[in-house]
Amino acid sequence: MKINVIGTSGSGKTTLARRLASHLDVPYIEMDALYWRPNWQGVSDEELLALLGEKLNATPGWVLDGNYNRTRPVKWQNVDMVVWVDYGFARTLRQAVMRAMKRAWHKEELWPGTGNRESFRQSFFSRESILLWTLKTWRSNRARYEADLADPAFAHIRFVRLRSPRQTRDFLDNGIN
Repeated sequence: MKINVIGTSGSGKTTLARRLASHLDVPYIEMDALYWRPNWQGVSDEELLALLGEKLNATPGWVLDGNYNRTRPVKWQNVDMVVWVDYGFARTLRQAVMRAMKRAWHKEELWPGTGNRESFRQSFFSRESILLWTLKTWRSNRARYEADLADPAFAHIRFVRLRSPRQTRDFLDNGIN
């Protein structure tokens, strides 16, 4: 099975994607790990698409974690299911804040070999703040994903929209296959 887990930053897509990959015993692929290089430098779109294509074609099944809408022609070409973690704004923002605080406090490297770590300054007082990104993209992501669900170009994809942790638990327990 090939699954792409999408959702606004802080929604819980990474946690869900890792759990799905473990449950299905398929590789977990994190788009942020493909994109980010040391010093918060991103790869070009061309390189991202090449890396993504390579990863997706390396195995018959996978769980892909990430949005990167410009990659849809590659990532949704052969995807079986797109799982949208669509929790409410307050919950998503709270989760993003808690994650940012944890990452800044523990100074954990986000993607091995990059040296990229979140800081309190970066997370809370910067124009590049992940929290600001969550605030700016939550509404537009919802509109985009709702349009995707209705788009005939994606009729071959099974979309699953999870609006609460309970729906997510039920999906994990009963609805993956």
